[in-house]
Amino acid sequence: MSFFSKAIPAPVPKTRNAWLAGLLLAGFFVVMAVGQLFTFEDFPGVLAAFHLPGETLAVIYAGVIVALEVLALPFLLGLSLSRAMRVVSMVCGWLAITFWLVVSIFGNIANVGNSGLLGATVTLPTGWWSVCFCVALGILAAWAAWGSWPFTHKK
Repeated sequence: MSFFSKAIPAPVPKTRNAWLAGLLLAGFFVVMAVGQLFTFEDFPGVLAAFHLPGETLAVIYAGVIVALEVLALPFLLGLSLSRAMRVVSMVCGWLAITFWLVVSIFGNIANVGNSGLLGATVTLPTGWWSVCFCVALGILAAWAAWGSWPFTHKK
């Protein structure tokens, strides 16, 4: 028995479209993370404008959301991972999308100027389009998770 878990190849996606959905979502996460990291010193200020619970935690929110987006990439790209890390990566994607959905709703309520999806690098106006965009990301995440589910079913 090994102390460290061994990486195993990703399961073959059920359909080609599920694999493409994962790649598309990974592309969105990369663009979002790069935009947020490019001007990371201003990103907590963008998040503080949303009046999220615990407004003083904006720096922690900024670090956590970027980490979630980056940690979601191995699952979406189909890299060789242990089963536990594959599940963690998949859940990180779901958490990142849930965070942005909540932030988009808060942004519409608080009438914030920048949606924050690309950090402070590119100012994207808030609106219901950002909520619809986050729902679309959620659909892509569900599609990718269905297609590359990390657990096999034994019959």
